[in-house]
Amino acid sequence: MITHEGGCHCGNVRLTFTTTTAPDETELRACQCSFCRKHNSLAASDPNGLLTISVGNETLLSRYAFGMRTAEYLVCRDCGVYVAAVTTDSAEQRAIIIVNALDERKQFTREPLPTVYDAETRDERIARRQSRWMPVNWADIL
Repeated sequence: MITHEGGCHCGNVRLTFTTTTAPDETELRACQCSFCRKHNSLAASDPNGLLTISVGNETLLSRYAFGMRTAEYLVCRDCGVYVAAVTTDSAEQRAIIIVNALDERKQFTREPLPTVYDAETRDERIARRQSRWMPVNWADIL
């Protein structure tokens, strides 16, 4: 397993991404929705990996939901960095990490795949996330 650390700019949100895939082999997705385009986000996940999220001050964590409201997009209210997205539609949460929030983001060199999910139904979106996103663990407060 390979571990990558990261988080928001001010340090309120810390991330640990554990994966079986080397950074240069990790699939990067460039979602084309307006939210992700405005953040210029590159997302990654490993269904066999784990994302651990630690938050110092929970009131400074924005959980933004839009569209079908099947996920929350985590943005630090203090520094404004978009760090991850977490599903809201099942007991077992799944997540993606925003590679730009990782300390070693320059190691992720694969060409991003532009992705468009507009044609998905709610059920299709949930099924895709359950199969492609990774488990998430909320750690104790920093």
